[in-house]
Amino acid sequence: MKTIDELLSEGVTGKRVFVRADLNVPLDGTTITDDGRIRAVVPTVKALADAGARVIVASHLGRPKGAPDPAFSLAPAAARLGELLGADVAFAEDTVGTSAESTVSGLSDGRVAVIENLRFNAGETSKDDTERAAFADKLAGLADVYVGDGFGAVHRKHASVFDLPKRLPHYAGYLIATEVGVLKKLTDDVQRPYVVALGGAKVSDKLAVIDQLLGKADRLLIGGGMAYTFLKAQGHEVGISLLQEDQIPAVKEYMERAEKNGVELVLPVDVLVASEFPDLKTKAPANPATVAADAIPADQEGLDIGPETRNLYASKLADAATVFWNGPMGVFEHPDYAEGTKAVAQALLDAPGFTVVGGGDSAAAVRTLGFDENAFGHISTGGGASLEYLEGKTLPGLAALED
Repeated sequence: MKTIDELLSEGVTGKRVFVRADLNVPLDGTTITDDGRIRAVVPTVKALADAGARVIVASHLGRPKGAPDPAFSLAPAAARLGELLGADVAFAEDTVGTSAESTVSGLSDGRVAVIENLRFNAGETSKDDTERAAFADKLAGLADVYVGDGFGAVHRKHASVFDLPKRLPHYAGYLIATEVGVLKKLTDDVQRPYVVALGGAKVSDKLAVIDQLLGKADRLLIGGGMAYTFLKAQGHEVGISLLQEDQIPAVKEYMERAEKNGVELVLPVDVLVASEFPDLKTKAPANPATVAADAIPADQEGLDIGPETRNLYASKLADAATVFWNGPMGVFEHPDYAEGTKAVAQALLDAPGFTVVGGGDSAAAVRTLGFDENAFGHISTGGGASLEYLEGKTLPGLAALED
């Protein structure tokens, strides 16, 4: 995989460089509520612009249905990128139409443009190879060189991620190079003890990675909504907690394998419960109760790990040489259910080894709860991509850069 440093050494002055970024940021109307993914691509964009390239930044945002939708416009992200670069960033109001063509042709050396949401064109996400290729051909006409730096999208076989690199000289940006280097530390050269903390809503989202980790990790800490399927698999009452009953056989099998392989699988010993889900808009007090994990009332829902579990998980992370964390421990968006996620984040900061926050809601929680991002070893920009890499899958966007 060629890197951006190799591209810069070859010279980029006057070249049109297409940077596939991940500007898929959360929006409240037109207000960006977390700009972490935009900040992550700044080093690549700045290096290219400083070297005299004409930089075309492209990304998706949200899930528009293959047609323009103002709610998913990249205009706010383009404006924020300009603020971070300290320079004007041009914005094209389409992807491969007249606005994109005129915007790109109007770029001078060292300037940057953002084109509109790639998913406004059905060809970006099409499962039809011909339709996807046709869109990639049009994108290729905008540029001379391709730089892949949207790690959060590399697990997607989309036109701008998979097909476009085949049509242009291609290189990995700084972000992708960093992300891949970090993930190799979690797979190829792991320092031990290796502890993995998994949370989030659905156990089905994590089964494949658990399958892989049962042969690699020393300890697995389970929290979030997925924990209740594990507790149910042990025969405990989980009330009205989030539960995937169809996954119980798989969970039981994994629990048996963990014991056989000597992997310590740690489940909550107490949880915070309430009779209804909290109001995340008003953040009204929820007044949860703390109960033992094997004594959840039939009319209650588990919404966070309890204080004993927080201490237990912190102790299991205290000697870790390598930590990977993906998924919050509870409904961290509400202050009454944020303490479990806070405790795990703090335990990562206190751990002596290399700590990785695996993107997605975990990364959002770190920022929302006020932690210093720079204090962690690495915060990934791609939760889904990180998990699929750890599952051992071939990621289309990385494969395209390696060709």
